[in-house]
Amino acid sequence: MDKTAQMFKALSQGVRLRVLSLLTEGELCVCDIMAALGLPQSTVSRHLSYLERAGLVSGMRRGVWMYYRLADDCELPLQKEVMDALTRAFPSLPQFIRDRDALARYLKTKDGAASCG
Repeated sequence: MDKTAQMFKALSQGVRLRVLSLLTEGELCVCDIMAALGLPQSTVSRHLSYLERAGLVSGMRRGVWMYYRLADDCELPLQKEVMDALTRAFPSLPQFIRDRDALARYLKTKDGAASCG
């Protein structure tokens, strides 16, 4: 599939945009994203896999947990421009503000350990 089309298809789902917004805060464990969005692990993992295939996020396994962050290197110049525009827009959008607030509340209550659970 054409990389540009794949990127826009990945961005066409609201949940994936919400995940990207959370990842602008830095690297997160799948469990962090689940808690912030109130979604089951299978849903979050499916959307993260889609974003990873599109080259928008990268994942790393640490023990039994997967951690994700925004991709460091964009494959296409357009991809970088789109991600930059989204990153600038996210802070002013109500849904994304609520999601980041939910993430902040969750992280305050999360065990001080580096693992989920």
